[in-house]
Amino acid sequence: MPHLRVTFILNGKSGSCEIAEVAQALKRVATENGAVATLRILEAGSDIAALVKGALTDGAQVVVAGGGDGTISAVAAALIGSNIPLGVLPLGTLNHFAKDLKIPLGLNDALANVFVGTHHYVDVGEVNGQVFLNNSGIGLYPRLVQDREAIQRHGYPKWVALAQAAIKKLRTYSLIRVSLITGDGKKLTRSTPFVFVGNNKFEISGPQIGSRKRLDGGQLWICLAPEAGRLKLAALAAFALLGRLRERDLVAFEAHEVEVATRRKHQQVSHDGEVSLLDSPLSFRSRPRTLLVIVPTDAANRAVPT
Repeated sequence: MPHLRVTFILNGKSGSCEIAEVAQALKRVATENGAVATLRILEAGSDIAALVKGALTDGAQVVVAGGGDGTISAVAAALIGSNIPLGVLPLGTLNHFAKDLKIPLGLNDALANVFVGTHHYVDVGEVNGQVFLNNSGIGLYPRLVQDREAIQRHGYPKWVALAQAAIKKLRTYSLIRVSLITGDGKKLTRSTPFVFVGNNKFEISGPQIGSRKRLDGGQLWICLAPEAGRLKLAALAAFALLGRLRERDLVAFEAHEVEVATRRKHQQVSHDGEVSLLDSPLSFRSRPRTLLVIVPTDAANRAVPT
């Protein structure tokens, strides 16, 4: 029987990644499962799309992304349309995509899932051709990401940097004027601190806040904060952290696609923790069930209905 060919693309700078430990573990687990493993380590300036294309050219039957949400999103984008399954090693700080799919966060269990898990198709989101697995946004959030990264470069942990960036932005943020039109013709114009676009609906209250019940609903979840002063916005943030935010506190709706126009010709846009400068208007759309991903087989842990 031919050996399964698996390529691992690993971001050595991710939050919980020790390259030597991960390399040793993946080779061991691959051998135990009769697979041939190839390891590629990402370096500064690495072309992830080219690495994935090279893996497919070399006959990879599974491509595994090891890192945070940004790394996993970039590998996933390069796999769309190939029908080659994506394995996920959640080695970042937040690991939203892995958590929503109930992929184990421990290294050995996540590696085992690559070989014993079930293949499922899930949705991805897209903005002006840029793929995102979790969310995209404009306004306050992209600036928050940039400030967090600047603070991290001074040696602060990600969570500390995020808290400092949030405090800074609450003091200095400004509203943006946006006009939205959905694919079915619904229109909305308002001033807001941010527009958040999720790949499927995010929970905004309770113990599951920030998570998604499913990733194959074929819908984007568009969320805007009300036009609010700093104190009210800080209060909304506090309610969110306490799990007491209500949907009526926000403007939120679902759509398969939405166009977002701003007064700027070019707009900073976040997507899975990365920030790009894109042309306005921004065209967001859901691409239903276009990504094949390996998830746990345990029916009690399914995040993607069959």
